[in-house]
Amino acid sequence: MPEPMNSLYPRFVTAIVATAMKDTPVVMITGPRQCGKTTLIRDLVAGNREFLTLDDDTVLASARSDPAGLIRGLHKSALDEVQRAPDLLRSIKRSVDQDRRPGRFLLTGSANLLAIPRVSESLAGRMEIVSLLPLSLAEIAGHRPAFLKSALKGKVSKPPGVILGGDLVDAVLAGGYPEMLRRKRPERRQAWARGYIRAIVERDVRDIAEIEKLDQVPRLLRVLAEYSGQLANFTQVGGQIGLDDKTTRRYVAILEQLFLVRRIEPWFRNHLSRLIKTPKIHFLDSGLLAALLGITAARLAANRAIFGRLLETFVFSELLKQVSWTENRCSLYHYRDKDQDEVDIVVEDGSGALIGIEVKASATVNTSDFKGLRKMLAACGDDFKLGLVLYDGETIVPFGRRLFAAPLSCLWH
Repeated sequence: MPEPMNSLYPRFVTAIVATAMKDTPVVMITGPRQCGKTTLIRDLVAGNREFLTLDDDTVLASARSDPAGLIRGLHKSALDEVQRAPDLLRSIKRSVDQDRRPGRFLLTGSANLLAIPRVSESLAGRMEIVSLLPLSLAEIAGHRPAFLKSALKGKVSKPPGVILGGDLVDAVLAGGYPEMLRRKRPERRQAWARGYIRAIVERDVRDIAEIEKLDQVPRLLRVLAEYSGQLANFTQVGGQIGLDDKTTRRYVAILEQLFLVRRIEPWFRNHLSRLIKTPKIHFLDSGLLAALLGITAARLAANRAIFGRLLETFVFSELLKQVSWTENRCSLYHYRDKDQDEVDIVVEDGSGALIGIEVKASATVNTSDFKGLRKMLAACGDDFKLGLVLYDGETIVPFGRRLFAAPLSCLWH
């Protein structure tokens, strides 16, 4: 895998941002810190507009003490890390209401500001939000995948090359943060991850929420890492560090706002019974998850069984990135019924078309791996376009009508 330098890799959301700037007054790029937002907007505007970052203490002080004054002096501008002064959005709203020319403000935020009550209505109808996540394998390879578009039509095709075995493990452990990808040694990745989490807790958590037990947040993240890919039992999670259910839910919601974890809701339809309607918790980056768990290639060589949860997180993250690029809006879910039959990831588009994806870390697939997919196919009929078991192999193998075992590398082609 080549060494990542953000500006050398195409970010597939760039075209979406450029299009939005032509007809929308405010465009905000949201995503986790260190995923490439600042680099993207610097490359996009190429010095053609004023650039201010709220990570600069002087700019931050101005934004917090006199947001209207700061905005009044701006014509067309790029403002970085606006979550550090959320009230700035109200001043932007007033400015845009007086001058609605498209592309006036290009913003980045390392938190989902629309989840903050006092600013949630500030820019409704005036702003387009574009999600940017850490680098995907497709972006690193420079090849925009057609996987989702094809799968929603019931098609899957063999990629020209596959990532297998040790190479797959390396990709999963590296994740998509550029700084993690630059560090080849596991201990250096883990050191970066510790510093990254510490910086977010000390800066971004304080900016968006009042937390009584700030020192518990890193501990909560480590406990959540153990539950990644599992049903969210907040009582059990919080109990390990002395937090009650209500506080745990609140803290997890803050971690979601900061794009560290994501709740994936259960998929269901009214005519289906016996479904479990509990969300799953996923980390948004497998490299950060591996660092929190202390998982290295050496540990996986000794115990391959622990690779499954990392691989599911990796696939979830790659699909989430692809969803952010597609014009056809898609949502990600999981499926589980009371017989414990499940499908790891369900993709549903706006028309109701469905794809079911089961993730398997081994090089072999058998009929039992399709149990949950067969249930969905039987219940949903023609809406169910494709059921895939993605595995560590090279060949696409049919397992019945619209059901296939397929190489994991199909995701990137």
